[in-house]
Amino acid sequence: MTSQWQLRAAFAARLSEMYGREVPAYTTLVDVSREVNEEVLRAQGAGAERLGSISRVTAERHGAIRVGTPREMRQVARVFGALGMHPVGFYDLREGAAGAVPVVSTAFRPIARDELARNPFRVFTSMLTPDDPRFFDAGLRAGLETFLAGRELFPPELLTLADRAEAEGELPEAEAERFLHLAVRAFELSSEPVDKAWYETLERVSAVAADIGGVRSTHVNHLTPRVLDIDELYRRMTERGIEMIDTIQGPPRWNGPDLLLRQTSFRALAEPRAQRAPDGSVFTGALRVRFGEVEARGIALTREGRALYDRLLTLVDHQAAAHPAADRGELARALWTEHVPATERQLAARRLAYFTYQVTPGRPRDGSRPPAGVGALVEQGWLRADPIVYEDFLPRSAAGIFRSNLTGEGVRNDQYAGTDYDSEWLSGAIGRQVLDPFALYEQQQNDSLAQAARVLELDGAGESPAT
Repeated sequence: MTSQWQLRAAFAARLSEMYGREVPAYTTLVDVSREVNEEVLRAQGAGAERLGSISRVTAERHGAIRVGTPREMRQVARVFGALGMHPVGFYDLREGAAGAVPVVSTAFRPIARDELARNPFRVFTSMLTPDDPRFFDAGLRAGLETFLAGRELFPPELLTLADRAEAEGELPEAEAERFLHLAVRAFELSSEPVDKAWYETLERVSAVAADIGGVRSTHVNHLTPRVLDIDELYRRMTERGIEMIDTIQGPPRWNGPDLLLRQTSFRALAEPRAQRAPDGSVFTGALRVRFGEVEARGIALTREGRALYDRLLTLVDHQAAAHPAADRGELARALWTEHVPATERQLAARRLAYFTYQVTPGRPRDGSRPPAGVGALVEQGWLRADPIVYEDFLPRSAAGIFRSNLTGEGVRNDQYAGTDYDSEWLSGAIGRQVLDPFALYEQQQNDSLAQAARVLELDGAGESPAT
């Protein structure tokens, strides 16, 4: 029998192999990531594994796919459910100062700590919003809905196997192999000709809309390895002649703890695609939709920490607008240094980041009682605080990556009000609860505190780190 986590690990590996064949620059990205990780490990030793073992970091991937309708989102949720992956977080990429990205998104990933340790594969999954009048008028919306209703992304056999794997938590070896074959094939780039006129109609609104609603299949848009030094990777990729986007999205590089998520990518490549002209003839053209992304993950922030992060982003925007010649990275670095605690202990004390707490082994057995409060327990060596890795995404960074790889700005008519979407709407649309990432991190932290309290025979199990 093949368990869900084994299915997940095998699917991630096969998807990576397939994507490397289709996009050779991705293989270069993986190779450079491995080189950088090995060098960081040699230089920092155990410190390099503070946010995950090197085996986990090396194997870690996240993918990105795009679908067109709630029905397709429900189906892809069944496929990922077979792999022990749940929808976590709601991301609205339609907002922002520039560019048109008419999608809402969630990320499918494992949620249990042991499952994340086994294989943390995650897939950022976006759904088109054809009923948003800022992007699609009534005629285009009707055409989109008709086109999307007439396609099938996932064969019935794949969905049947997925349902069985999710219900039983495993598949027999032969069925597991069949599931993996069908699942990987579902995300390959199709050779079916693209209707040039229809694709270009959508592309005038948004290149993302065209990539979703202008073809009769879905595909992996990018596959992302994890690197321990993203600035060094950016430099090395540029040295190899790979055209990178202009910036690294997310928090700046600074002298404090790594926080949240930093991302960058090489630019979308012009790939040969069969296209059908209005007269029915088929020719080979080129489309730019797929790119290679890389990420560096940091510590998960609490709601208070995330609010601080968002405020600092706004301050950076204001300062950059006031001083257009200034280096944006330097502006951000100065603000982070001024406003963000520079140590993990300070982050925990101010309830800005999540940690798990373990009883320190080998404590002196002198009969003394542990002090009250988690801060004192850590300070006096009763507990060890380990940072919780941020497993999720940042909507502004995701939108920035999307926009930086588009063929044009697209259009958005802000004379209209946008259609409302939120986490509850998406939960109903896909028939599964979209989980709150903050609640998952908080539960992991509280579980560790409760366990530590039991070991130390304390009252107040699960007390807050602020107490």
